[in-house]
Amino acid sequence: MTDKLFGKYSMDGLEIRDKSIAQAISLKPVVVPHSFGRNAKRYMGKTQVNIVERLANKLMRGGTGAKTSGKVIRTKGQMQGKKLRSLRIVDDALGIVANETKGNPVQALIRAVENAAPREDTTRVSYGGVSYQVSVDISATRRLDMALRNMALAALMGAFNKPKSLSQSLASEIINTAKGDVQASYAIKKRDETERMARSAR
Repeated sequence: MTDKLFGKYSMDGLEIRDKSIAQAISLKPVVVPHSFGRNAKRYMGKTQVNIVERLANKLMRGGTGAKTSGKVIRTKGQMQGKKLRSLRIVDDALGIVANETKGNPVQALIRAVENAAPREDTTRVSYGGVSYQVSVDISATRRLDMALRNMALAALMGAFNKPKSLSQSLASEIINTAKGDVQASYAIKKRDETERMARSAR
């Protein structure tokens, strides 16, 4: 019998439709998704970290100090380095997702990541002292990182100076992104924006 995530959610039978990022998503059965950084210095070590822990890691960020999508986000050190707090927030968010979707919330998170992961990006190259943007394909690990980062940032913006809690905001983002709701999902909007810029740089 495998361990259940947070003692509630089974990691068995989960489906990853997007085979290109399947290699970067770890569904290793754990009770508490906290690896204590043991994979940090290993080559491709992040691919061995459970996807739920990687989402919690993305929440541990400080304020941007500048406008992000027209909003200034400052967490004032409340999330930086607070791993257990991030895990509690993710646990609460998964509980909300489970209640609303009546299914495994980890499966909803996988669907959300698949929908929010961009396939193209731009990078800056220089030729003869002239710099310009060119379109490039994105590796599986970077696609997953960008999707999780945008979802975490959407949760922070959704709860900033609002009555909605961070757990509720994260749950809403996971549900909307898993459904593919372009209007309600910040992560999907950022995916479309990234791919649109890449297409214009081809």
